[in-house]
Amino acid sequence: MTYIAKKCGICFQPPSIILIYKEDDKDKIRQRIMPIRNFSKFSDCIRAAEQLKNNPRHKAYLEGVSLRQLKKFYGLLKGHLGGQSLAESLEQIRQEETIDPEEDMNKLDDKELAKRKSIMDELFEKNRKKKDDPDFIYNVEVEFPQDEQLESCGWDVESGEEI
Repeated sequence: MTYIAKKCGICFQPPSIILIYKEDDKDKIRQRIMPIRNFSKFSDCIRAAEQLKNNPRHKAYLEGVSLRQLKKFYGLLKGHLGGQSLAESLEQIRQEETIDPEEDMNKLDDKELAKRKSIMDELFEKNRKKKDDPDFIYNVEVEFPQDEQLESCGWDVESGEEI
């Protein structure tokens, strides 16, 4: 049986993930409460989210919920257990999920670089126009204004030397 996730949220007291879902063949909307056990302010959010998503009791229900969303819920719970307010936890998660365009990604380690790449991939997929979209236009041509005189660079000047 397949389930369609409608809404997903977190409850701080008692710690649990709440899923509002619909069974594929029925019109009835149901609620599933998945308790969060053995999680503290020192726990790893990614590992806990993976364990919940792969738990045999919840796996079928969490098919429509992304691992990133579960990680965010665990991050909110971790902030709550650490004494942060909801607004502070949300701001911290937003800062982790935002990419600074001025940041030099050559200086990042592999784990941080993979995290930034996954954020960029998710943003790309969210903004991407697909053929099925109603506002999809094939072969869009855009004219860019040229207000300033173009500067010539040394590499684009033709020289007498052949390569």
